Amino acid sequence: MVVFAVDTDVAVTGKLIRFDELKGYGFITPDRGTEDVFVHVNDIDMDRALFVPGVRVEFVIEEGDRGLKASDVRMLEAAPASPGGEDPAVSVPVARVEGPADGVDVLTKADLEREATELLLAGVPDLSGGEVVAVRRLILKLAERHNWVES
Repeated sequence: MVVFAVDTDVAVTGKLIRFDELKGYGFITPDRGTEDVFVHVNDIDMDRALFVPGVRVEFVIEEGDRGLKASDVRMLEAAPASPGGEDPAVSVPVARVEGPADGVDVLTKADLEREATELLLAGVPDLSGGEVVAVRRLILKLAERHNWVES
């Protein structure tokens, strides 16, 4: 287990990576030096409609009963909007490799990896880099098993 020194009562900045509206909590990744910080809906000092993954915030880190906890959370910068207000998972550009005459597209492994990465990052922005790589690897194995990609 990695232990970080944390200055409490000092405002820090970070980005909201997850928030469950029904449960009323989520996690913020600080810009520097600590593990992800728990945040509860009662500690948010901003319009809750704007409290979505990707929003940049300033907050104070406290030592809670179960670890680090954010308080006095204020918005610094709104989350980046997807182009045209569309669902990012739908608006990811897709490059195609010419397939057989029956209209089926066959991608190269590199193209599938790139497109899967773009889709995961746009559609599920709170995934860690390791999670993106793991999901992409599973997608590639599935595609290889069904001959959906060129070797």
